[in-house]
Amino acid sequence: MELVEFNTLPEHNGQRIDVFVSEQLPKHTRAGVQRLCGEGRVTVDGVACEKNYRLKGREVVAVAIPPARQLGLPAQKIPLDVVYEDEDLIVINKQQGLVVHPGPGNEDGTLVNALLSHCGEELSGIGGVERPGIVHRLDKMTSGLIVVAKTEKAHFSLAEQIKAREVKKIYHAVVHGCPKTEQGSIDTPIGRHPTERKKMSTRAKIARQALTNYQVLEKYRGFSHLELELHTGRTHQIRVHMASIGHPVAGDMLYGPKKGVSGLDGQCLHAKTLGFYHPVSGQFVLHTSPLPEYFLRFLARIESTNRKG
Repeated sequence: MELVEFNTLPEHNGQRIDVFVSEQLPKHTRAGVQRLCGEGRVTVDGVACEKNYRLKGREVVAVAIPPARQLGLPAQKIPLDVVYEDEDLIVINKQQGLVVHPGPGNEDGTLVNALLSHCGEELSGIGGVERPGIVHRLDKMTSGLIVVAKTEKAHFSLAEQIKAREVKKIYHAVVHGCPKTEQGSIDTPIGRHPTERKKMSTRAKIARQALTNYQVLEKYRGFSHLELELHTGRTHQIRVHMASIGHPVAGDMLYGPKKGVSGLDGQCLHAKTLGFYHPVSGQFVLHTSPLPEYFLRFLARIESTNRKG
């Protein structure tokens, strides 16, 4: 247990206690401070106070910060391609085949296990003990950029940006065939498949709005290379949307041809660009990653089989 104290000044008169404490402890969100107030961990002159208590100035505010929750997940040294890192967050270029967080059938060997080794105790308890620091995810066989929070404040900020659709997410994919138009939008709700638990569907009775924009970059015999921008973040969104218009992602055996595609082990889908407002500086930052080797190999292969004009 860590105990910190602050002396308030006359100019703090009338300020809410949760606002004051969150300003003094920048790694803690206002919501987090409110939880501490509810647990009786914030006192003013020795008396526990409610989250909406108004300061009078010249008081002593004490905050008892509980130790981080133990995760119970093993830290594992798994190679990570770190694109950017500071004390608030880390951006990873995830390799194809790496699961983001533990779950049934993937108890370890995940990105979270790797991050616990890389970041140490910094991730403890942020965003829950099962998915520490994780604010969004990529499918196992989707490669590319993912941002992970290292502080509660960063986690809250990034989650709010995702909710407000302020995060820029651009993907590249190779799909079967070629859409009728060079660019377009797919604005079709997505929900859980009514009979197949692992699948999502555009025909679900209970569905949420989903919007994907696409642009054809290159056409090949039987395939095309697309750039796609997500405006929502539904599970399997690109894979479901492209399959719904008859152009499933190449190598996607869940939504595409069951036979699969020779030369691909999983869908040819890469999260290439990721932009967001930094939780502390407020500056909009944009990260990009090159197309991975598996993607480039497949492009070279289909190009060699006779490019279409």
